[in-house]
Amino acid sequence: MITTHEFERMVETHQHRIFGFALSLSGNPADAEEIAQDAFVRAHRALSGYDAERVRELKVSAWLHRIALNVFRNRVRRKLRETVPLDAIAEPHANGLLPEDLHDLRSAVLGLPARYREAVVLRHIQGFNYDEIADVLGVPAGTAKSDVHRGLAILKEELR
Repeated sequence: MITTHEFERMVETHQHRIFGFALSLSGNPADAEEIAQDAFVRAHRALSGYDAERVRELKVSAWLHRIALNVFRNRVRRKLRETVPLDAIAEPHANGLLPEDLHDLRSAVLGLPARYREAVVLRHIQGFNYDEIADVLGVPAGTAKSDVHRGLAILKEELR
């Protein structure tokens, strides 16, 4: 079992990464906020049934990302997503790309097949290593690495 204070600290620590992950998957700030909130609600419910040993062994970041990914996938299946122009998404930190390049990159990432988009976002936006990506996606590390590689190859071709 986890205390309220510990859970609040966990939310404070991970909320921005979970929101950013959800935003990268959905392309919609409002949806990303709902996905992140729903993920933390589900995490709280799950943690209330966990014993102290299970909580200590938990890889919190990967676990929260997996919950957020499942929430996103469920929303897609139910077709609850609303579309918002990609221009409405807040610009990332300055990285040397022109706004039209960022728009093209965002569009290309959002156009990737889901398995590759998820892997690429986890690796290159969230900064996860391949073992962490494998944990989040529930696949072997080799599959995670392959999905990142294939996703990047598709992006390179798309952006040419």
